[in-house]
Amino acid sequence: MKRKLITFARWTGLAASLAASLVVSSLTLSLAVAPTAATAVSRPASAAAPAGGEPSPAAIDAYLGKAMESTALPGMSVVVTHNGKIVHAAGYGHDSAGEPVTENTPMRVASVSKSFTAMAVMTLVDDGRLSLDEPVARRLPEFRLADPRARGITLRHLLNQTSGISDSTVDIRAAESATTLAGYVAALRGGTLAADPGTRWAYCNVNYEVAARLVEVAGGMSFGQYMKQRVFGPLGMTGSAVGDQEVTPSKGFNSLFGVWVPRPELRDFLYGGGAGGVITDAADMGKWLISQNGDGPQLVQPDSLKTMHTSSGVRDYGMGWGRETVDGAELLVHSGNLFTYTAVEAIAPDTGYGFAVMTNGAGLYDDVYDVLTGLVAMSRGRTPEVPGGSRQQVELVLGLIALAAAGLGVLGVLRSRRWASRRTGSPAWRVGLRLVPALLPVLLFALYRDLISFLMNGRTVTWEQLTYSAVPMTITFAVAAAAGAVTVVTRLLRLRKPRSVVSSR
Repeated sequence: MKRKLITFARWTGLAASLAASLVVSSLTLSLAVAPTAATAVSRPASAAAPAGGEPSPAAIDAYLGKAMESTALPGMSVVVTHNGKIVHAAGYGHDSAGEPVTENTPMRVASVSKSFTAMAVMTLVDDGRLSLDEPVARRLPEFRLADPRARGITLRHLLNQTSGISDSTVDIRAAESATTLAGYVAALRGGTLAADPGTRWAYCNVNYEVAARLVEVAGGMSFGQYMKQRVFGPLGMTGSAVGDQEVTPSKGFNSLFGVWVPRPELRDFLYGGGAGGVITDAADMGKWLISQNGDGPQLVQPDSLKTMHTSSGVRDYGMGWGRETVDGAELLVHSGNLFTYTAVEAIAPDTGYGFAVMTNGAGLYDDVYDVLTGLVAMSRGRTPEVPGGSRQQVELVLGLIALAAAGLGVLGVLRSRRWASRRTGSPAWRVGLRLVPALLPVLLFALYRDLISFLMNGRTVTWEQLTYSAVPMTITFAVAAAAGAVTVVTRLLRLRKPRSVVSSR
């Protein structure tokens, strides 16, 4: 699993730099005005490396303190584990109520939840109540897609993300309007497959919602209750739950051109889903990571844990875990992004290290992965680079582009009379060609949502979602489109006026 296939911010940041620059270039071409230069942002200096061996809690704390300063995140909680013990668990910054973040502050971990859902499934497999290779439709009569190939989807396919289901083949919005997992699965009727089961990897939340429904059916209780009894409870994760009924986190934040604004999270799995509904904290994540590395209380047999961590063969993705190389270390990783919270977890089976980084903010750049990279470097005796600057740089550039677009729009209105007078009497086709550059930002804004969806491998994207973590880019596109539209309308009105005067004579 590569983070670019999961992390919304990575793709949208790239889209911002390319498409927004094109937008302003179009307006500039239309007005024949030289473009403005962007301001460079320097990267902070590196932190001190540990002397060797296991990094001390003090060294980790010093690095995280510098990371908080350089990233300017509102709040962050982190845990590092090693060989069955918690090396460091702490919180930094504040929540939306102004309270300090600690290791016990509830955090939404989004798609990190998938590793927990896979664990719940494997407890039932070990109990003999589920089979990884049994067709899902045999256990879930309501799981009926229009595509006959769906009858061959197994539980293994769901957990490996190789079922053939993708955001583009089912009605995601209808499913997410459900209030129960049973309703979610029933809403998938009419959907099709993008590929034969087991042949292609496609990251899709549907897989893990269906898996969570299987847990309910085989476990004989709600998914949240099963997680509490068979996963959270045995590990002593008393601050964790599925959904926010028992454990309620505060509002998260969105970064708006460098200013963190508290926002209520978008509808986040109110049915207690398995794709992203877990809420937990750093202290509890420490217990989870220790268990995932084979130490402490174990929830499943060693072979089952190995199965969860083993890639499918179609992709470097197992069951809620993907293989990645971070700072030279081979890790099992999963990231999670909601619209006001961001998280990442990782374990290093060969060294026994575990890491989790969670923040109550979401912007156009995912800083938690860079914080994780620094922690991995410390665990390997390397000097960690202090993260930060990328989000600020992206939003600074977008802010400058938005200001430039607004300025060019004003200039276009002010020059519209002169523009029209020069083209009075010109053929309509020639006038139309002259208006094309100013209309290009309008076209790009109209295609904006589809562009982001394309860059995210077809994942479903709504306009409402684009007003959250992507809000600086959305504003920039909107300003540029408005500037182009106003310029075109004003020019046409000016062009009509002289012509009407001539015709009256």
